[in-house]
Amino acid sequence: MFCTLGEIVGSPASRLEKPLGGIPGKKCGTIVLSAEELSNCRDSATMQFCANKLDKKDFFGKSDPFMVFYRSNEDGTFTICHKTEVVKNTLNPVWQPFTIPVRALCNGDYDRTIKVEVYDWDRDGSHDFIGDFTTSYRELARGQSQFNVYEVINTKKKMKKKKYVNSGTCWLLGRRCKSVPSLKKVTLLSFSVESEFTFLDYIKGGTQINFTVAIDFTASNGNPSQSTSLHYMNPYQLNAYAMALKAVGEIIQDYDSDKMFPALGFGAKLPPDGRVSHEFPLNGNIENPYCNGIEGILEAYHQSLRTVQLYGPTNFAPVVNHVARYAAAVQDGSQYFVLLIITDGVISDMAQTKEAIVNGAKLPMSIIIVGVGQAEFDAMVELDGDDIRISSRGKLAERDIVQFVPFRDYMDRTGNHVLSMARLAKDVLAEIPDQFISYMKSRGIKPNPAPPPYTPPGHTHHTQI
Repeated sequence: MFCTLGEIVGSPASRLEKPLGGIPGKKCGTIVLSAEELSNCRDSATMQFCANKLDKKDFFGKSDPFMVFYRSNEDGTFTICHKTEVVKNTLNPVWQPFTIPVRALCNGDYDRTIKVEVYDWDRDGSHDFIGDFTTSYRELARGQSQFNVYEVINTKKKMKKKKYVNSGTCWLLGRRCKSVPSLKKVTLLSFSVESEFTFLDYIKGGTQINFTVAIDFTASNGNPSQSTSLHYMNPYQLNAYAMALKAVGEIIQDYDSDKMFPALGFGAKLPPDGRVSHEFPLNGNIENPYCNGIEGILEAYHQSLRTVQLYGPTNFAPVVNHVARYAAAVQDGSQYFVLLIITDGVISDMAQTKEAIVNGAKLPMSIIIVGVGQAEFDAMVELDGDDIRISSRGKLAERDIVQFVPFRDYMDRTGNHVLSMARLAKDVLAEIPDQFISYMKSRGIKPNPAPPPYTPPGHTHHTQI
């Protein structure tokens, strides 16, 4: 089903019901979408529950319980906002703590009903209902106490059996459930709230984004003087390297106040002695590898193509470690480093690069890899770490800091390069704010307060009350 946000919001009571399609000649059912404007609440709540003496639902073994949390909507319906993990083969589960935005839990309305259902997990998806209870954010915020011990009630069972009491109990953790061992209840074990900061909070507070670019000068790119080369300097249009650099760089440069960017190359023989380098400045100045803006990087890139000899192999570790050295020197949250690697092919130093990334994951840095050309990029997908977190020598990366995209997926068939570059930039930069926030949160770094708005000299603010 396709619709616009306007259709949903503009429907009576902001509730849109439409048929599902996609299979010709078959009725696929309907989908109901309801919209509610989120409050501006930035708090996130972390809580943990345990339960005692839940109903036994499995013929073999006990139960495999999990909880489903629902936020009540303004029209009286409920929306799922969280599911816990399944705790296998127990009637007395202790679930892991979980964190949820307060606006997702109750949209900032502390007295809004929160419904919690408890199920016994089944492999085929036909989970058995154990029972439910209701609470509110205000109640949960009282923390671990007698107020947050809940009887799990199965209404159908209660109607059938006169002697029915409940189907177990849940409570908020704090004292390891010692207070009510004989009751069948769900208990809140712990509850805490903290404010969530956004990427822009840090930028407003003065955190600088330092952008470094590293370009692949290996021979597999082809002779730059020939039109088949990925480095071919066509006087009429940008090559893939220049397009990728411009697309990503023009957005990132806005977050860097001085617009001076280190630009490096790797995999080339350098004049005058022909030594191979995997970490050379594009402008030829080892003491000052900074280029003025994206145009300055492009100019240095074109100059390098005229002076260096494309060679090999394709080593990433030196440029990753280059940026990591700078990031390691500033870990107070005042600066964050983004490395853009543009490459055409198979990586040669995979083990060393993995080690460099695992070490870099502890630092305020992110790595963007754009693959150009038609090569296989399996190794780049592995470095990306979206599916399996990258590791080196048995050590897992503390966080995911790599985003890989193949440039060919973004080439617009109509030849609209502006659209291609916009789509590329959007996907390439999508993970940077989350990676940035994950570093700041892991180090307990809060943003500095934003400076007061600028008031021209002699100009006074008038406030009307």
